[in-house]
Amino acid sequence: VQLQAFGGGLVQAGGSVRLSCAASGRTYSVYAMGWFRRAPGEERQFVAAISWGGGTTYYADSVKGRFTISRDKAKNTVYLEMNSLKPEDTAAYYCATIYHRFYSESYYYTADEYDYWGQGTEVTVSS
Repeated sequence: VQLQAFGGGLVQAGGSVRLSCAASGRTYSVYAMGWFRRAPGEERQFVAAISWGGGTTYYADSVKGRFTISRDKAKNTVYLEMNSLKPEDTAAYYCATIYHRFYSESYYYTADEYDYWGQGTEVTVSS
């Protein structure tokens, strides 16, 4: 499985950016897709996730109300619409997918449960 992320860049505070991540390969076994981020000198942090079948969404408290995750099952693509951006949103953003069945919502938030990762795409928010 390969994941390819697009859409990062430089944006002013208060602006918007849309990230996309396309999956290719054995996409028939996707159970969830998510976005994580890592700011310089910090740990990787959960941002948002979506169940592939039902489309249920999950967000970190820091992005609720500002970010929206969505998916297009026909295109095997997940999106992250990022609005009202703040300088603290500056980070490398990574998409990832869970390829195994799971039974706890906690899995969505846990990076170690994700099986495949894309390359990061940088988002820089200037003040």
